[in-house]
Order: sequence, then C-alpha cells, then structure tokens
Amino acid sequence: MLIGLCGGICAGKSSIASYLVEQHQFTRIALARSTSTPEVEKSASHTPVPSVATSSVSPEHTFNNVDALLDFVTLRWRERWVTTDIWDEQVVDALLRRPFFLLVSVDAPVSIRWQRFKDQCAVNKLTPPALEEFVLRNDEHLYAPKTGLGALFQRAQLKLLNSTTSKDTLHAALKSLNLTNEARLRPSWDQYFMQLADLAAHRCNCMKRRVGCVIVREKRVISTGYNGTPRGMTNCNEGGCPRCNNASKGGADLATCLCLHAEENALLEAGRDRIGETAILYCNTCPCLTCSVKITQVGISEVVYNQGYLVDTQTAAIFKESGVRLRQFSPPREGIVDLSTFQADSTKMEGTTEQSDIRDILDDANFVRPVN
Repeated sequence: MLIGLCGGICAGKSSIASYLVEQHQFTRIALARSTSTPEVEKSASHTPVPSVATSSVSPEHTFNNVDALLDFVTLRWRERWVTTDIWDEQVVDALLRRPFFLLVSVDAPVSIRWQRFKDQCAVNKLTPPALEEFVLRNDEHLYAPKTGLGALFQRAQLKLLNSTTSKDTLHAALKSLNLTNEARLRPSWDQYFMQLADLAAHRCNCMKRRVGCVIVREKRVISTGYNGTPRGMTNCNEGGCPRCNNASKGGADLATCLCLHAEENALLEAGRDRIGETAILYCNTCPCLTCSVKITQVGISEVVYNQGYLVDTQTAAIFKESGVRLRQFSPPREGIVDLSTFQADSTKMEGTTEQSDIRDILDDANFVRPVN
C-alpha cells in the first residue's frame, strides 16, 4: 500500500505521514522535486523554511523520478509506504494507475496554516512573511495557471479537512477514519455491490428519495433497479406522480404514489426463477414494509442496506419472521471528511442510531449489526 498526501503548505501532510509511520508501521518514501522551492515555503527574506514535522528519509528510499519510485514500490507493494511528494500532474497520473496507491488531499483554513508556518519559522529562527504576503504566495502555489497544484488535490479519493491544533485530536480522528483500510484500494464485495446500488440510484426519477438496488447471486449481478414511475409513463421528476410532486410527508398518502420502488424494479427485472434461494439484495436504503413482503416472497436470503428508513422496525420484524437475514453495511468514508467532527460521527454510526423500541428485533440472530 502506498499513500500519497497532497495539500497546501502546513495543511498537515507531514503530521499525517508521521502518524502512519508511528502508529501503522508505514515507511516514508521521497521523490525529488523537479522545480525550485516555491515562495510559499520561504521566510520573509526568501530563505527556505525546513519543516519541523518532516522526518528524515533514508537514501535508499529517495528517488529522482516517479518511475524509479514506482519500480521500487511495485516489488514491495505488500509493505506500507507513504509520501508527501506529490509535485505535479505527471506524478499523479503515474501513481493513480497503480492499484496499490491511495491519493489523499489535506487542507486547512489559511489562518491556521499561516500560524503553523510562523511556528516553523520561529523554530528555525527566521522571520515569517506577513499574513497578506503568505496568502499571495499560497494563491500562486495552488492556483497559478498550468503550475498551480490546487487542481491535483481534487483528484484525491479522500479529502481531509484538518483544522485541529492538537496532535492527539488529529490522531484520534485518523484512527476513527481507519485511513489504512485496504478496502479503499480494492472494495470488498459488500462495498462493490453497494456502490453499484448507489450508481443505480443516480438513474432515479422520483422526486422524494433517490434509491438504488442490486440483486446478486454467487457474487454475480442478476438485476438492478431504481425508483420512479413505470415504463411508458411520464417520469416523476417531470410531473408524472402527483403525490411525489406535492408536499406529502414521508410515509403519508403512499396509496396514491405512482412510483415503483428500486427493490420492486429489481425484483420484476429478475423474476423469481432467476433469483433462486441464495440471492442477496443490496439497497442503499432499508426496504419499506411493502417491499419487504415482496422480497420475502421471491426467496431473497439476505438484505444488505446502508441508510435507515422510517419503517425499519416493521421491516426487521417481517424479515425476522420469514428468516431473511438483515444487515447494515457502511462503506469506508470517501470524498470530503472534516476531521474535527469525524470522530463523533463515526461513534454515532457504530451503534447509536437504533431506537430503543426495536432492540428486541435488532438483537435477534437474523439481524446483524452494522459493520464498518
């Protein structure tokens, strides 16, 4: 596994790299810079400011070009490596082609980054630039035409917002995030099929909720579905379903809804004969009461969902009685993650969302608690 950390000056790249080295046995690996030191990394007198958080990298782990670095890591891809040397588009293109590479961007408010840079200058007995000058240098570093690095950061699979001023808080957030999860490189089967369900949901035309579903047997996709009005009718998002286009509350006036649910579409597409007795249904939202009855009828053996729904209690009860296994799966976090709030969010996700009145159902052997 190779993690590449990119971001602006003093965003926290070296701190995160040090965490990976200290807590997860990663080894720092360096890539020589092909251009001169940018002004944003210099003091008021234009003297380069060494980073106090950057640990020394051994000569055998320092490379002059990205091809040499990749040749070295490819032979040792089962080991753990981390670099903060993401210099340009060429480096990113080369690294992202490899299946063992994870690109993580790190950002922080400019005022916090300026304070961190001032601290580095003080350690090295250098005069820091004024805030206005630091901002101008930062903008040139990130947003200059053709050479700015800001566009590279948007290609990261994981984007961290690091506004914390405490090392312990940062480490606790990174631990909760489970940054080293191998599923970030190659998704598990659960994650793979749940992502397909999420993709199907993007075809949804229902005005109320975006839901996607995938039915799988022996790790092969049988059918997919998303919610919306039936074939031949005007799409819901074009006014085809009066109920969904009005301000009806969730769970109300369902008898007047013309939309088929994602699970219904997937079940109709597959048919009972193709589904068999060992099929698994993946849905990004827990099935409703009506869909749970149909799921039971066609012989689905297991239902895996991501987000809860307002009728989880009744759905769980139906699956309990009929012997259908119900399980919640939450994939590793991707996209933008605010580290200052992630620890609290992940604690909630790990088991505090269930309501007390369904504990007897959730504790049953047929209901499997969330897996992170």
